[in-house]
Amino acid sequence: MNNPIRIRLPHYAWVIATVTFVAMLGAAGFRSVPGVMMDPLHAEFGWSHATIGLAMSVNLALYGLTAPFAAALMDRVGVRPVVCGAMTLIAAGTGLATLMNASWQLILLWGVLVGLGTGSCSMAFVATVATRWFVARRGLVTGVLTAASATGQLIFLPIVAALTQRYGWRTASLLVTAVALAVVPVAGLLLRSFPADKGIPPYGSDEVVARPAYVGGAASAALRTLADAARHPAFWLLAWSFAVCGASTNGLLQTHFIPAAGDRGMPATTAASLLALIGVFDVVGTIASGWLTDRVDSRVLLVVYYVGRGAALALLPALLRGHVTPSLWVFILFYGLDWVATVPPTIALCREHFGDRSAVVFGWLFAAHQLGAAFAATGAGYLRDALHSYDPAFYIAATLCVCGAVMCAMVPRVRRPAGEPEPVASLT
Repeated sequence: MNNPIRIRLPHYAWVIATVTFVAMLGAAGFRSVPGVMMDPLHAEFGWSHATIGLAMSVNLALYGLTAPFAAALMDRVGVRPVVCGAMTLIAAGTGLATLMNASWQLILLWGVLVGLGTGSCSMAFVATVATRWFVARRGLVTGVLTAASATGQLIFLPIVAALTQRYGWRTASLLVTAVALAVVPVAGLLLRSFPADKGIPPYGSDEVVARPAYVGGAASAALRTLADAARHPAFWLLAWSFAVCGASTNGLLQTHFIPAAGDRGMPATTAASLLALIGVFDVVGTIASGWLTDRVDSRVLLVVYYVGRGAALALLPALLRGHVTPSLWVFILFYGLDWVATVPPTIALCREHFGDRSAVVFGWLFAAHQLGAAFAATGAGYLRDALHSYDPAFYIAATLCVCGAVMCAMVPRVRRPAGEPEPVASLT
């Protein structure tokens, strides 16, 4: 008698990871917009680089400050409604922006609405999914999901640049609106908050973990977690170093690389393609960083990442030309590999020190990351307006990266007796 053919379905954790990747990809669509649209907005409305940079600073700040509250809200009401609501906010902000005619509207739409939306689907969302759904391969999954932002940049940036050049910035903005709306039904159908919702254990475990019973509101839980974490030196060392990460990536390079290259005579489409290429190498670098995080001390990885990033930024003013040179290709390759490679080891250290609270604690670290990015977005714009050059901003960021490496080296180790489990702390 023939044995029946059995089809082994993948663990549902991989379905959750896939949907999370798609959601992160949709949220990343807006991340490719500001640098491309800065000069068109300046040309059409006469708004200064500092004014547009202010709108992006509001966006970046809310992108970070929303993260811990969104992570806590996912504990209370579930992942699915938070993600669907976030995508709706992104769509509203980018869609309504096509009708704006005053700078305060740019700040409200791109700054506030899109900032709240993208902040609800940020790296704290990645930490939540990786922590809840995976025991094995957690570092690798974190790297892959983090790479979704880079993949979004890779996909959207050339398209947004081409649409902006050919049809205007409004058409490009509507593309982001459509992508965000397309993610809503996918997230609504497939996302679940905990493995227990499907009656299964996390991937890599044989034990079904009961869904935690949370008491109190999301805001109070997030603030209470911050108060607890703030008593530990590791939190402040990670927060300040992660702020440097945000300043040197989202705040400076992602927002100002295209106009900085334009100052040297490089066409916007060429600069946008280079920024997108950073996204290509970022995918490789972040996944590799996740793999390494499962095997190498996270402190060592972070020191190497920040020192290398600082050296690259210090050299960038000498590398930028009106055309692409071999040395600039090397910069793009290295900076792409290093772009968000810091995320998997930072999440790992957060888990090491804060246990089950790590998703919300990482939300606060991500808030620091985005406050650093907001500072850099505004500061670089003011420096450009005042000095007619981005070079000082690059040198300042390089110095900060060295400081970030020192802080990561100072993060204390958690020493536990053999066999002792990770710390578990309730949010209730």
